Amino acid sequence: MGPLDRGTEPASAAAVDGPGRARARSGRDLLSLAGPVRTAAFFDMDHTVLRKDTGMSWMRFLRRRGELSSPALARAVWWSLLYKAAVLDLEALATRLSAGLAGEEEAEMIAKCRVWYEADVAPMVTPAARHALAAHQARGDVIVLATGATQYAALAVAEGLGIEHTLCSRLEVDAGRFTGRLAAMCFGPHKVTLAEGWAAAHGIDLARSTFYSDSYNDLPMLERVGAAVAVNPDVRLWRHARRSGWRIEHWA
Repeated sequence: MGPLDRGTEPASAAAVDGPGRARARSGRDLLSLAGPVRTAAFFDMDHTVLRKDTGMSWMRFLRRRGELSSPALARAVWWSLLYKAAVLDLEALATRLSAGLAGEEEAEMIAKCRVWYEADVAPMVTPAARHALAAHQARGDVIVLATGATQYAALAVAEGLGIEHTLCSRLEVDAGRFTGRLAAMCFGPHKVTLAEGWAAAHGIDLARSTFYSDSYNDLPMLERVGAAVAVNPDVRLWRHARRSGWRIEHWA
């Protein structure tokens, strides 16, 4: 979740999401074309790199500005609870919230997100996340922020942490206004699709790479990489991680 409720993806991720020449090749073929195989460390954003949920943070930000009603905030709290329980239909919710933005100006979203990020999001980064990022960079891993949030939250966080690559959900924009449609989704199996395309294009071996996440919703991606790390896991992910022998870490 992120400022989807009221987000430009790097060109690499945009190309992954759309049809193109790369899709006609196998992952192995693309890896061989990209040169020496490398490893990556993928990081989820909410409750992993960040202490809290950017979706709820964004809603509270809008509430402070008088742009969100009390019933709408209550709905957001309910959605957040369902998400933590890993029972929220993310695709249906994302589609619904995107439709509500139809006709609004992207420039206004960018301006509000800049204020929101500096005031509310930047302080959420955990010291443990910074340490993990530095450790993977020292090992030579390529660092990727892989989040279901839209580009307006994801790219701000990535820039603040010096992360070059970002995979995220994207809101479609036409002539400076939101169309009400999603251009890309980056959660559940969609995150794996984006990651596989990005990895093939960048010569990354996912089987030797790492993914950090807090959510059972990210199980497809956690199972796709060679090293899965459950960070501040929800109950369902904690149980699965214990059964699977995955590392479990608590970042505050």
